Amino acid sequence: MAGSSQFVKELREKTGAGILDCQKALAENDNDVEKAVDYLRQKGLAAAAKKSGRETNQGLIHAYIHMGGKIGVLIEVNCETDFVARNEEFKSFVNDLALQIAASKPQYVKRDDIPKDLLDKERAIYEGQAKEMGKPPAAWPKIVEGKLEKFCQENCLMEQSFIKDPAVTIKDLLAQKIAKIGENMNIRRFTRYQLGEA
Repeated sequence: MAGSSQFVKELREKTGAGILDCQKALAENDNDVEKAVDYLRQKGLAAAAKKSGRETNQGLIHAYIHMGGKIGVLIEVNCETDFVARNEEFKSFVNDLALQIAASKPQYVKRDDIPKDLLDKERAIYEGQAKEMGKPPAAWPKIVEGKLEKFCQENCLMEQSFIKDPAVTIKDLLAQKIAKIGENMNIRRFTRYQLGEA
């Protein structure tokens, strides 16, 4: 039993999930902590999907200043109730998002926010690059799509790897928090400022 409680403790530290959820995940995965982490992530995504249609009219606007006033982030994250908006876990999550934005410089919250004309411009640049590389024309679409995918991952907050745990994307992190806190949440908008930047 001591080994079992050690596995539960380790799993809780890795995921932040509740004791009963950790025990169930370990039982379903023969006490394999890594498989249990994946199991909990899948359950979190399923729970988040169920809550995604619910209204998010409460939340928090948070300001974060970094590097002695050289970088600043203003972010709005919404949730369903004022109770959750005052919750320390929610506040910590919003602060982590602000840190992510300060460090990783995303331009948009999600892929749908990227203007179509910008995507078209990037696509044209990547097509030109594919031609210059001397690749056969049949390979160009695959090269272009790969570069566009990378562009979206770098510029969309939801698709970036979380700086505190690169194995998790911000989209997955949001789903985990929705499952853990039990309310729908929405990263609404953000602005990143850097001293001297146009």
